[in-house]
Amino acid sequence: MRAIWKGAIAFGLVNVPVKVYSATEDHDISLHQVHNADGGRIRYQRRCEVCSKVIDYSDIEKAFEDGGRTVVLSKEELKSIPAESSHEIEVVQFVPSEQLEPMMFEKSYYLEPDSKSPKAYVLLRRALEDTDRVAIVQFALREKTRLGALRIKDDVLVLQSLLWPDEVREASFPALDESVRISAQEREMSAALVESMAADFEPEHFTDDYQIQLRKLIEAKLEKGDSLDTDETFGAEAGEGGKGEVIDLMEALKRSLDRKRGGAAAASEDDESESGADDADTEEDAKGSAGKAPAKPAAKSAGTKTAAKSTATKTTAAKSTATKSTAAKSTAAKPATKASTTRARKGA
Repeated sequence: MRAIWKGAIAFGLVNVPVKVYSATEDHDISLHQVHNADGGRIRYQRRCEVCSKVIDYSDIEKAFEDGGRTVVLSKEELKSIPAESSHEIEVVQFVPSEQLEPMMFEKSYYLEPDSKSPKAYVLLRRALEDTDRVAIVQFALREKTRLGALRIKDDVLVLQSLLWPDEVREASFPALDESVRISAQEREMSAALVESMAADFEPEHFTDDYQIQLRKLIEAKLEKGDSLDTDETFGAEAGEGGKGEVIDLMEALKRSLDRKRGGAAAASEDDESESGADDADTEEDAKGSAGKAPAKPAAKSAGTKTAAKSTATKTTAAKSTATKSTAAKSTAAKPATKASTTRARKGA
């Protein structure tokens, strides 16, 4: 990373020299504009409306129009503004973090100690840790006086620029002034849906699908050129969104909850089927060691057990003493041969 600014945090009479780095970066694929007829690059030129000449950036100044009057401000005049020349990040107060409106957060910067000894830097960090507060600061950066919040992330001081209060628009929507009745059942079902989707936020589990698909499109275009078939590249994906306004809110909540529960039940059934297979194997081994024919895994009902015993009696009547006893008991259900009946009586 390259430092974009150098300054010092003014913490009372304590001065903390720091280097400022952008904490975020844009991961979007960079695209430029071309003429669709010949592929020529489209470039924007800074052209003067008076003389029609293309002007170099070094010859451009800034101006403000007030009615029919124009005030031109040179670079030197802008730099002469006292706030712009200041390289001080002034701590003005310490506030609880929950009092900061997230909508006011603008851009984040890492602060690195810029002195031989980081003691003052660590002292300020410890003060924020011990008091569990955020420092509100004022500073000037890139021709703008800014409000900021100083907090800690992984032992590093982070400066987050804040929007000024008048830069946050007020939300005024007449539709929200209307009285809306929400039933207790609707609230209960919505709460149950929220609970079914509850989890800890782990940002690394989310992906920028558009950028991934854009990269896929670029690679396919490089490989196949103008013969590219986008349907073949991305496949047919059926979406359920964009079907209009939901009329029956209760039905939508119920279907959403059933879908979430169905997914959880499917995962639970997969686990139970694995353990059930192990139990069935154990039961079959136990029955085999007792001299009985192995029962099918589904043979759990009383009728199925009776059928299994009857079959075992017919097929193994002459092989085991336990089976002989079973065969004798089942003679009423099916007549036995004279030889088998005699053997059964002798065995008795």
